[in-house]
Formats: sequence, C-alpha cells, structure tokens
Amino acid sequence: MYAPDSVHYDVFRKGSKTYFNASRFFPKDVRTDVFSLYGFVRRADNFVDSVPQDTKGFYDFVKRYRHALAAEAAVPTSDPIIERFVELARRKQFKPEWTDAFLRSMEMDLTKRHHVTLEESLEYIYGSAEVVGLFMTRLLNLDSRADGAARMLGRAMQYINFIRDIAEDNRFGRTYLPVSESSLESLDESHVRERPGEFVEFIHAQLQRYQVWQNQAEQGYQFLPRKYRGPVKTAGDMYKWTGRQIAADPFIVYDRKVKPNRARIVISGLLNALHY
Repeated sequence: MYAPDSVHYDVFRKGSKTYFNASRFFPKDVRTDVFSLYGFVRRADNFVDSVPQDTKGFYDFVKRYRHALAAEAAVPTSDPIIERFVELARRKQFKPEWTDAFLRSMEMDLTKRHHVTLEESLEYIYGSAEVVGLFMTRLLNLDSRADGAARMLGRAMQYINFIRDIAEDNRFGRTYLPVSESSLESLDESHVRERPGEFVEFIHAQLQRYQVWQNQAEQGYQFLPRKYRGPVKTAGDMYKWTGRQIAADPFIVYDRKVKPNRARIVISGLLNALHY
C-alpha cells in the first residue's frame, strides 16, 4: 500500500472541504486509500472545471489512465495520481466499468451543457457520484448489500451540490437540475428573481427529492463497521446541514456558496466518533 503524499493531500484538500475533513476521521490505512481515490476523482474534475476548460489535459489524463490499466502489473508512471488509483482499483477489485462511467460523466462537462430532465440529471449523477459510492464500498470491504445505499448517498450529495452551485454553474453555462419540471425557463438569477414563488417551490421540491435519497442512503449505515460509520455519517450530516440552510432561504445560492466551515465539520466528526 502506498503512503500518503503531498500531491494527493493537496488535490483532495483543495477540491472538497467536507469530504476531506470528514475523511480524516478514518483509520490511517483507510485514509490513505481514500486520498488515493479522491485524488484521481478530483484531478479529472479539475480539468473540466478549469477556466478555460482543459480539454487536452482531460483526454491526456484518460489516455494515461487507460495505458496504466492495460499494463499487466503496476508500473511506475510520471503521474502518481493515476498510478495509485490503478493500484487501489486492482487491490480492491473496482469494476473497470465504474471508472469508465465516471470518466464519461466528466467528459459530459466538456460536451453537454444542459441536463434539463431528471433522467438526464441521473445519467450524469451515476457516473459522477454513484460510482464513487461503489468505489467506497469496495475500499471499505463492505458487503455488496451496501451497494444500493452507497449509490443513493453519492446521488443525494451530488444533488445538494447541484442546488448549492446554481450560480457557479450558471457562469459555466451549465444546467444540472430538471427545470423542465417547472414553469421556469432557466435558473439565471435575473429570471428567477422575477418569479420568486416559482423558484422557491422548485428548490423546495428538489430538496425533498434529495431527502428521499438521503433517507435511503442512511439505511445502509447498518452495513458500516463502527470505525467507519462516523466519517461517512459526518459527511452526510454536513450535506443535510447545507440543505437546511438553502431550504430556509433558497435565494442564498445566488449570494454565496453554502458550505459548513471546518470547525463545524470537525465538531460533527468528533461527536460522531464518540457516539460510534
């Protein structure tokens, strides 16, 4: 098993405050693997979310990953992010099609701007988030009965990200929420401020959908060993906190990016660690 290094630490830390700080409550050996997983995930995401988008960088990254995966055994590469992910994938028996689905969703951010039906949103979410939940089940050596709940946890968290990041996604020219379900023409701020009631109703409906998925995900906590339950629950709790802030004032998504601060995450992690 590889030891953690500054590359994975920095990529993960800069990419996700909630996941990063919650993951620090895992035992050291598991934390190392989590950093290897999220280093790969965040690196791919960074290519498509950069301004301007680094299309060449993304496709070169995919090419290097496929080359490393095709090798019969782990071989040194110039990219420790890929090298360690491939080693992890082999050791924990990740299904290659999960990584393919993840990379397809990342590619969508280069080629598709608008996901305006729930079916389109869920197609993207499967690759961008649900398979990450599946990666985590294998990383934590969980019973396959946890797979459905793990997918729902990834789905629920990604959906909160969509709601929280409406203003940011507008700047990218992207739509991830199913606006076709409403009378809104778009989620542009100027448009929704002319229709405040419709916007509030739409956001509350999306938050209710998130809560259904989150409740389904929490049914899977029973499959987590006690030493793993705290970090996973902490991440879930922080997304629930984010949802509550937005529910109280849906227009907050245009004013700031709603995220728990590090102190809130750490305190939640400590309380969950004591409880479990």
